[in-house]
Amino acid sequence: MEEIVNIQQQFFKQGHTRDVDFRKEQLRKIKKLLNTYEDDIFDALFADLKKPVFETYETELLILKHEIDHLLSNLSSWASPTKVSGEFFNFPSQNYIHPQPYGVSLVIGAWNYPLQLSLNPALSSIAAGNTTIIKPSEHASHTSRLVTNMINENFEAGFLHAIEGDAEVTQSLLDQPLDYIFFTGSTTVGKKIMHAAAKQLTPLTLELGGKSPAIVDQSADIATAAKRICWGKFINAGQTCVSPDYVYVHKSLKKTFLQHLKEYVTEFYGDDPSQSPDYARIINRNHFSRITGLLEDQSEVIGGQYNEEDLYIEPTILPRADWNHSVMQEEIFGPLLPVLPFADLDDVITTINSHSRPLALYLFSTDSDNQEKIINEIPFGGGCINDTVAHLANLNLPFGGIGNSGFGQYHGKSGFDEFSHQKSIMKKSGWPQIPLRYPPYEGNLKWLKKFTDLL
Repeated sequence: MEEIVNIQQQFFKQGHTRDVDFRKEQLRKIKKLLNTYEDDIFDALFADLKKPVFETYETELLILKHEIDHLLSNLSSWASPTKVSGEFFNFPSQNYIHPQPYGVSLVIGAWNYPLQLSLNPALSSIAAGNTTIIKPSEHASHTSRLVTNMINENFEAGFLHAIEGDAEVTQSLLDQPLDYIFFTGSTTVGKKIMHAAAKQLTPLTLELGGKSPAIVDQSADIATAAKRICWGKFINAGQTCVSPDYVYVHKSLKKTFLQHLKEYVTEFYGDDPSQSPDYARIINRNHFSRITGLLEDQSEVIGGQYNEEDLYIEPTILPRADWNHSVMQEEIFGPLLPVLPFADLDDVITTINSHSRPLALYLFSTDSDNQEKIINEIPFGGGCINDTVAHLANLNLPFGGIGNSGFGQYHGKSGFDEFSHQKSIMKKSGWPQIPLRYPPYEGNLKWLKKFTDLL
């Protein structure tokens, strides 16, 4: 680990990555590799998660290619110094903000979208001019191996390098003198990453998770709400950090909502989702056991079939869940959907605000007052009105959490800014000299106050 970090430090000092054209060339190279390795990517993600080819392309490859194209189109302007206005007390002066790379960055990926969540932050790091070490998740072992081979066989280790391994390997990397850390994963591990970063005062971004609610009020198009919640929840078998973790639906609509949910599960995945080519599997047995354990205190389950050998858990609706149940005590990160009734939207807001701040929130409503109420009164990372998950696809929208769901943002310019130090520069000439600011100060204060009052 020490050797790799040292190699990257030396490469960075040589100044190659400060050249915007160099950065663009590397981004184009990654896009070309995504095309070259496309079939291998499909195979690796199927081996890890039985992820359908369409989902792999839509949620992994397409997002990465879109990000690269966006970076290539805008990088020259983002990387250029930005002139800002000056102030009277420093007249005359010219003032600029220079975005500059930190140096060696470490990107720690996640297993649920093991290609995208390893490479997407790395794209931002590269665009900002850093050298980058990628640590893919060992839990998605086939994709981790593919990412490592794809990177290490095609890039200089001093510029971009991938390292496989477990938590000990990650800790060894964190012990090195890094310049920036980007982590995607659980809140529990995120706290450990932050503790390690604090030892060396290394800046970092934490993209974590949490219980992201969906709310369906009386004004909602109930069929559309059910369809889009069903899609957002069960894509990747519920193993999505921004999937709806639970749903609050107005009590007058709950019965109809549940009926629509059941219909859409069948429409999407057939009568037996275990036979559907469009439904993924759980990542490993530990995660499988944790999710199925959440069903134990449920008095009513719609779906609920599972097969440990196949790591299959059926899309499952929990119509009688409440906050006393274990399923509401932690992020589910699987295909279980608790549905809770409500009568008063203010009560929903109070309850959500009494728990950790969620990464995402989804409101289904045509009532503009309710929309503004939810946006203004509940702190959350980001979300949608009348949809789920889709806000991630807009690169003009920063993506990131708040509180226990993380901090820092990326995607598009937000990612470039996250991996850049904003260096402030004031340029002045030797004239004029303003004696007011220099000692001795006797008599200067009254003039300073007069100038201040005039301004």
